[in-house]
Amino acid sequence: MSRPRRRGRDVHGVLLLDKPQGLSSNDALQKVKRLFTANRAGHTGALDPLATGMLPICLGEATKFSQYLLDSDKRYRVIARLGQRTDTSDADGAVISERPVTFTQEALDQALEGFRGETQQVPSMYSALKYQGRKLYEYAREGIEVPREARSITVYDLQFIRWEGDELELEIHCSKGTYIRTIIDDLGEILGCGAHVIFLRRLQVATYPITSMVTLEQLAALSEEAYRTDRTPADLLDPLLMPMDSPAAAWPEVNLPITVSAYFKQGMPVQAANAPDTGLVRVTEGDERKFIGMAEIAEDGRVAPRRLVVEYSDLPFAKASG
Repeated sequence: MSRPRRRGRDVHGVLLLDKPQGLSSNDALQKVKRLFTANRAGHTGALDPLATGMLPICLGEATKFSQYLLDSDKRYRVIARLGQRTDTSDADGAVISERPVTFTQEALDQALEGFRGETQQVPSMYSALKYQGRKLYEYAREGIEVPREARSITVYDLQFIRWEGDELELEIHCSKGTYIRTIIDDLGEILGCGAHVIFLRRLQVATYPITSMVTLEQLAALSEEAYRTDRTPADLLDPLLMPMDSPAAAWPEVNLPITVSAYFKQGMPVQAANAPDTGLVRVTEGDERKFIGMAEIAEDGRVAPRRLVVEYSDLPFAKASG
């Protein structure tokens, strides 16, 4: 007996997907969207098909605030194959050079130190950055190399895990816009042997808890369980969502009384006694601290709306995180 076709629904929050290897970020997004029967969904910070790990997927109103996750720090575990350089800087590419591994531990330690802190990085041609309206990897697949400007990145922590034969394992905590493939490729050239990524796992995005990640298999199993027990998938899936304002959890909160928030939700700047002097803020209303949008402190000290949550009813996980 076939199941009835499900209509999309308004569900709001952030799912921390443990993306499997071999699946593109967009394919993973579409699978999650179908399982939740969500009307709107978007991911933040794509992972290569080879990579696994934390891929925050924003559903519903949370998509409005996904941009704040793009600016967040990330942590990775990476294993590099030494002695081989590929055209994509990972195992999905073609080997373009092979050289013996002859460096010493001292040379490796010195090379790793050069990547710590703030540095300049030239993005790989096999990246999604755009040049004249086209993604760089589209040029690369046509054998065309285009100019790329070096960008400032920060590696807050780079831990040496192990070096065994032709494998090197590291853990890297870095700023937005950092390409781990490029770090490994550059490291291989400094060491004189070449290197490429054979394993990459994103361990963390911002301060999201690693323990809250779920797999597609877990989601599918919960969906099946819901049908077997005559419940809706939402009953079992929605509790997995992080709050819709969690992408902006790093920003200070301004809580407005209901009498003032009514004007704010109409797009009007308002006065708030607890507002900071400058910067971006996360705005909540009332004693329940329901998240209602993001704002910026104007020159006159008022709280000026920047992105607002559409009014909703029975919205799961609307209460502010913080």
